[in-house]
Amino acid sequence: MTACRGIRGATTADANTEEAIHGATTELVQALIDANDIREEDIAAVFFTLTPDLNAAFAATAARKLAWANAPLMDITQVFVEGSLPSCIRILILVNTDKEAEDLEYKYLKGASSLRS
Repeated sequence: MTACRGIRGATTADANTEEAIHGATTELVQALIDANDIREEDIAAVFFTLTPDLNAAFAATAARKLAWANAPLMDITQVFVEGSLPSCIRILILVNTDKEAEDLEYKYLKGASSLRS
């Protein structure tokens, strides 16, 4: 039975530049597409959050160029929490799928691997 499920992931950008933000986002989005066989037509919405120190580019722009030209995408600034991981890009993909939640793969790349064991 098809259900709307959330797929999470995160990564870090090497710098606050368009190139670094788009490069990190592209790598994360491609890893999630490959791991979960995500098709654009199954996407309900995609939310990107960026830490306040990443303000040189929109992460959604990279995803739109890579694979999701027509999917609803949104960029949001994360709440600043003292001591939290800097230069972090997080993603929540809401996807309509027949897969069970435990069959979905999350990806935490680069510095964001510290967010999950």
